Amino acid sequence: MRKLSEVLVKTGAEIYRDIIPVALYSVVSSIVLVPILMFAPLPIAVLLLAVIYMPILFGVSYTVHHRLERKERRNGLKDIWNGTMKGFIPGGAVGVLFAVLGFILWSTWWYYGGRGGITGTAVSMFQTFFVLMALMSQFYTWQLVLQKNMGIIQAMGESVKLFFRHPGYTMGACFQALCLTALLMLTVVGFGALFAGMFAIYQHKVALNVLEPEEEAATSGGNDHQHTGWISQGNV
Repeated sequence: MRKLSEVLVKTGAEIYRDIIPVALYSVVSSIVLVPILMFAPLPIAVLLLAVIYMPILFGVSYTVHHRLERKERRNGLKDIWNGTMKGFIPGGAVGVLFAVLGFILWSTWWYYGGRGGITGTAVSMFQTFFVLMALMSQFYTWQLVLQKNMGIIQAMGESVKLFFRHPGYTMGACFQALCLTALLMLTVVGFGALFAGMFAIYQHKVALNVLEPEEEAATSGGNDHQHTGWISQGNV
């Protein structure tokens, strides 16, 4: 299995090679964020992000998954639509789970943090640790659905197993993804134009390295020698 640093380098090379499709997929997926974040009240915005944006983000992951396989010529925008339609259950399920965990974390700090004291702080810290572990344990869920054709419930359970099987690798991957997100969020344009595509490629590479380490090495080697870009094939 490749080191996480090597996976990051391969991800960067893939993003650089297909930066225009990455930007296009990201912009398409980010359009829905504008009305949600600008006009919806916070509780409704969180719900809409869970049930609308997360399936679209799954659609981008679906598109990237098929693009990286390069087994046939595909229409990227059509793939996003098809992936989003297929992603309402897996994308919405993960989105709702994240929203619930976020609510648990917020309510814990609101209740115990407001009371003060060592006990309240200890409970809040423990709950924060629990929520973070639960979030990281679902890092592989979408890729298990895409790469292994699992159902969402089976994929969630298998993702937890992979997390405990590779805890250091998974936590490092989540930390790098968080840093990437934080950097892109420094500018609204940067996040809207790059996040979805970059995250989808990174997650695909990280998961493939765990699920099929030998295949990842062969695929990466083949991609390094591929001179025909995705755009030139008319598959944006």
